[in-house]
Amino acid sequence: MTKTMTTTTPRHGRLPPGQRAIDWFPRFGVDTDTPPPPVPADPAVEIGGAVAETFAVPISDLATLPRRRVDADFHCVSGWTAVGLQWDGVAFADFYRLRIEPELRPGAVITHFEFIGLDEIRAVVTLGDALEDDVLLADHLDGEPLSPDHGAPLRFVSPAQYGYINIKHLCRIRVHTSVPRRGRRTLADVLLHSHPRARVWEEERHGTLPGRLVRPVYGVIARVLLRKARSSGR
Repeated sequence: MTKTMTTTTPRHGRLPPGQRAIDWFPRFGVDTDTPPPPVPADPAVEIGGAVAETFAVPISDLATLPRRRVDADFHCVSGWTAVGLQWDGVAFADFYRLRIEPELRPGAVITHFEFIGLDEIRAVVTLGDALEDDVLLADHLDGEPLSPDHGAPLRFVSPAQYGYINIKHLCRIRVHTSVPRRGRRTLADVLLHSHPRARVWEEERHGTLPGRLVRPVYGVIARVLLRKARSSGR
């Protein structure tokens, strides 16, 4: 049985601050010129970190867990919002309770998760944000299996956070007892320093600057990349 949640209009139909609605859902990311990564023949999600032993959960096993449907908008940090999307999958809270929690190291107190895609894009999410009711491991979008452009075979979907948290092509989850250390940072990382929580209604676009100050810069980036995506059919 599928449980349905609607989070499309949590603030009486208004969009979050600094967002504008668009009538399509483009492929958007770090490098849209690169084709999506190929899906393995037998895709699985590897669970590591603060567990007794690293293990893998075949994505096919998600069919045995309680299903969840979430109607929600998708908010890109650059300022556009794709409205009225429908995601189907498994609530991450259920996946954590049924698949991860029994495998934790004795005494481990979990604070964060690290979600990693086949393209090596990753996001760190606090325990509280990850266990919200509308957070999914999604395998369907608008009634169809996820396409490669939108994260096949599995996508982490957190509607209350900006799109860069919503990791596509999910293949690994690392469980942490403290904030994971950042790897080597580039100049782009510094200039576009992401906020650690990325909550859209608080406009947490940037790690050090107020969201309203970076809107113009992100808006220019969005216009260029949206035109590029539209011309490529994505």
